[in-house]
Amino acid sequence: MPNIIAYAVLLLWPLAIVLMFRKLSPERAFIWAILGGYMLLPQATEFNFPMIPPLDKVTLPNLTAYVVCLTILGQRIAILPASVLGRVLLAMLIAAPVLSVFSNSDPITFGAEQTGRLRIVDEDVGQIPGMRIYDSISVLARQVIYLLPFFIARNLLASEAALTEILRALVIAGLIYSVPMLYEIRFSPQLHTHLYGFFQHDFGQMIRQGGFRPIVFMPHGLWVAFFTIMTALSALHFLKHADANARLKWVLIAAYLGVMVVLTKSLGPLIMFVGLTPLVLLFGPMMQLRVAAAMGLIAITYPLLRGADIIPVWRYVTWLEARNPERAQSLGYRFFNEDILLERAWEKAIVGWGGWGRNMLHDPMTGEVITVSDGMWVIVIGQFGWMGYLGTFGLLCLPLFALWWCYRRVPSVQIAPQIGVVALLLGANLIDLLPNATLVPLTWLMAGALLGQAELQRTRNRVTNAAQARKGLDRNGLLAAARPERANAALYRTAAGGPKP
Repeated sequence: MPNIIAYAVLLLWPLAIVLMFRKLSPERAFIWAILGGYMLLPQATEFNFPMIPPLDKVTLPNLTAYVVCLTILGQRIAILPASVLGRVLLAMLIAAPVLSVFSNSDPITFGAEQTGRLRIVDEDVGQIPGMRIYDSISVLARQVIYLLPFFIARNLLASEAALTEILRALVIAGLIYSVPMLYEIRFSPQLHTHLYGFFQHDFGQMIRQGGFRPIVFMPHGLWVAFFTIMTALSALHFLKHADANARLKWVLIAAYLGVMVVLTKSLGPLIMFVGLTPLVLLFGPMMQLRVAAAMGLIAITYPLLRGADIIPVWRYVTWLEARNPERAQSLGYRFFNEDILLERAWEKAIVGWGGWGRNMLHDPMTGEVITVSDGMWVIVIGQFGWMGYLGTFGLLCLPLFALWWCYRRVPSVQIAPQIGVVALLLGANLIDLLPNATLVPLTWLMAGALLGQAELQRTRNRVTNAAQARKGLDRNGLLAAARPERANAALYRTAAGGPKP
């Protein structure tokens, strides 16, 4: 059970957010309101009131930041994306959980076993009750609250300067968080227990390679590992663009955060960091946008590729077994559970099984859960079906596709470098959602900021194209006075979108 400190810190965080908005720029205050809450607030601690979702380390900062933007900043937050596709995906994301409630009104009973004509019933086992209309209101409110960082960032963080602020905040956050991380690596992960009164996960999973991996105040050590990757890649971005006077400082910061990535003792995040480092240091933003869009494409099509065995996961397990049997066993256990859960999800493929663990496989006699769901993709499909999956992952991938499309004809030197790096961070997070459930408010914040940037660039492209069209028509008017036949041909090419006269 959380202690009084856990509830006090959670209760005081809205006051800290108000103070940040009064002292800092709106962009910086909003970033730290979300990022700081994710780093510092206790896990599994909530204020639970009727008719509204529990107020915890996710919902409380999201709600407070939204209210502050409306009241203190007086800023109107536009909810609907500019594109029709974005609005459809948003509607699917919000509607799927509500529809899943109406399609899961029947209870799931346990304690009954049929053997021929003999039916054995244990009335003491109980059941998972059917979902009620009351639950649809709570689910709808929860979905909207989870999306608030996306909405706010799309309005507040769409500029290139705001994207730089995100990267700078990540570097600072990584340097700050490295201190408790090093403490836990040396003395075991106990800070959450010491401060908030309980350990937030399975302690055995924090033991790795003869030592410990840090968890601090996050849900799991893998969350800390991916967070450290983002901070280290952000430092590499500043190193690449630092002048001669600041280069040594950024070399030291990037090297230090790179060492912290290794010390998190998580193989998957380490491989991802090694693969993304050359992209940040050696390639321009256009290539980074292409890779980020490819990551988004893999993420959104992964269930289909997985089901068609185009991604040979079991071959990889066999290959890994010859090199590291322990990791191969862990990975194989994940894939085995994914197959079972995906098969169950197909029973209610459109809107899923809803909440309360109905998407899991249970022992028919005892009701005990006998499966484990790790990847966010299989969790979303199981709970909210393909409608919820396409809405969630489609909305997360949309900024990457939109940015690539908007900048595809823009020279790389004219693209702000921070756009490509933030897109890479979002793309990496989407890939990490396949084996893990690392969908956190910071993910939605980056997605919203990048979608706002894409919409801003699309407006710029339209203005540029209109100006070029007017210029072409003006030149055509001068040409018409001298050679009418060439002017008509040039006007036809301009209207058809071909080479301008």
